Amino acid sequence: MPSEDELYDLAELFKVFGDSTRIRILFVLFEKDVCVCDLAETLNMTQSAISHQLKILKQNKLVKGRREGKSVFYSLADDHVRTIIEQGIDHIAE
Repeated sequence: MPSEDELYDLAELFKVFGDSTRIRILFVLFEKDVCVCDLAETLNMTQSAISHQLKILKQNKLVKGRREGKSVFYSLADDHVRTIIEQGIDHIAE
């Protein structure tokens, strides 16, 4: 059995997946690295709203940023993120 701290951290991670906007952002990042301005346009949201969600995703190590000039391009932090989402999709499809 995981420790109490590990269980708490796992519960916090799953809370992050409880927001459909964050899930939509992750799906866009499945395809390519994207800057905030492109995410905002794609999802028809303000850059401020996207930045807020990206901050939460970054704090939980689900996305990472890469600076290119004045822009920051975001991508999935690693393949575990893709696997978690894909397994979730498989689960609800059953």
